[in-house]
Amino acid sequence: MKEASSLTGHVLLVDDRPEELRPLIRVLTREGFRLSVVAAARKAVYQAQLVRPDIIVLDLHMPDMDGLAVCRLLRESPVTQEIPVIFLSSSTSVDDRLAGLKWGAVDFVVKPYTAEEVLARLRIHLSLAWRAMGQESAEETSLQPVASADELVLRAASRLIFDDLANPPSLSDIAKASGTHEKRLLKVFREHFGMTVFAYIRHARLQRAKELLAEGLVSIEDIAALVGFSGSANFATAFKAQEGVTPRAYRQQARASEV
Repeated sequence: MKEASSLTGHVLLVDDRPEELRPLIRVLTREGFRLSVVAAARKAVYQAQLVRPDIIVLDLHMPDMDGLAVCRLLRESPVTQEIPVIFLSSSTSVDDRLAGLKWGAVDFVVKPYTAEEVLARLRIHLSLAWRAMGQESAEETSLQPVASADELVLRAASRLIFDDLANPPSLSDIAKASGTHEKRLLKVFREHFGMTVFAYIRHARLQRAKELLAEGLVSIEDIAALVGFSGSANFATAFKAQEGVTPRAYRQQARASEV
């Protein structure tokens, strides 16, 4: 393993104002890094899967898709999910920094930046990533196929829904966070799942309820609240309509099957 201070690699730079990256580009070029520069966020997701960089430097606020959506989509592809992402943004908002880290970034640097500091952070995260991944994993990743744009949107939207079944985001928020618009989101769900987004949320709630009922650790009333039903009666009605039995009967059957 090389010393972090001498590491180089392939860096994908994503910023709708690439001229702001000139100081960083000069330093990285001088240090022997290979660079790819993308100005459109939507193109960045495809480009990352295509060139498979060692690390990504990503702007947060871009016109066609924000950096958080890009980060979410990158995390849904087997090809790019392990690539370290560093946000480089003019935002000084704590909420933006926390959101970036929540959705998979390893670091957040605020503009105006010092190119040498970004270089140092790049090398630290490259060292950590290569140490964790190992050569064998890197070779396996290189064989992974590129995921389609629809697949990435579907995975990102599904993860957002499952993250908070009790209070899922609105349709417009799910679409924006998944890097798309409402019309396309609805189309993708109908084509892949044969149902609307709202029907999918209801189905996901009941699937999670089945898991909790089988575990037997939470009361039926609490399960109803955890998966987003306004009351245990509404939950029981919806559950029976889908499963053919009441939640209580389903739990009893699950217990009996374990004996």
